[in-house]
Amino acid sequence: MRIQEIPIREIHRPLYRQNDQAKVAALMESIQQIGLQEPIDVLEVEGQYYGFSGCHRYEACTRLGHETILCNVRRAPKSVLKMHLA
Repeated sequence: MRIQEIPIREIHRPLYRQNDQAKVAALMESIQQIGLQEPIDVLEVEGQYYGFSGCHRYEACTRLGHETILCNVRRAPKSVLKMHLA
């Protein structure tokens, strides 16, 4: 696993998640003041990035207009991606 900044527009979010808007607002305030403290987790499958966790952090950074987000990147084969989509 490696940690890197990835352009938000390159991260696919294939599963719909209902976010707690109060939590997103609190994260936005925190990120503005001290930055993102915990990277989100993404899978890298054949050069594509897929995010399944960190939904509130992802939305907060998106709303703040960030172009990139700090990620824990784990390479995986398509079979692992399929398990996440099941």
